[in-house]
Amino acid sequence: MLFRSLSYAALLTGVFLVIALLISRKQMAAFDNELTTLVLRIYSPEATTVMKGFTFAGSSLCVTIIAILIIIMLLVIGYRRELIFYMGVIVCSGLLNLVLKMIFHRARPDLHRIVEATGYSFPSGHSMSAFTLYGITIYFLWKHARHAWLRVTIVLVGAVMILMIGISRIYLGVHYPSDVIGGYVIAAAWLTASIGPYERFLEKRWRSRRFGSA
Repeated sequence: MLFRSLSYAALLTGVFLVIALLISRKQMAAFDNELTTLVLRIYSPEATTVMKGFTFAGSSLCVTIIAILIIIMLLVIGYRRELIFYMGVIVCSGLLNLVLKMIFHRARPDLHRIVEATGYSFPSGHSMSAFTLYGITIYFLWKHARHAWLRVTIVLVGAVMILMIGISRIYLGVHYPSDVIGGYVIAAAWLTASIGPYERFLEKRWRSRRFGSA
């Protein structure tokens, strides 16, 4: 499990670096333009309202509120290990995004801007935050869900939230599609690299308890 998760994380990191390289060589422009044009075909006042709602769901404020609520819940039910792991994953993801933005210094798109945003563009902070927050939440809920239909529902709802938050950033004109995809990929790499060692820790703890009681 540990080797497999770290291998996947390394592969995803490689994909992210390829995307970054293509961006630096101006080889993602055609892809970004085509996908942005496709997303903007749904433009309407109603769609703008919906997209603003999804972008709020991936904002720092909303992510912080949701994270605090989940942290409180974990404290109440006494899941201390899960609490430490959850906080570490969320906080480190945010720090990683800041570091990557400073490294790549990609300016935001300046066409079709519907809302204002500051800072660098790559990778998308909303996409990373959404993938990390909803991804780790899906992971925890999946572990404790007892029914297959409930697990499928959890994954579908989380996936829709992650996808729509990314699309909303393209629609609102504050990110290129490659920013969003890059954010997803590096967040997936971070989650994979985090969950593998955590599962390994739980396995070793379970074995030590089992053999200790025997």
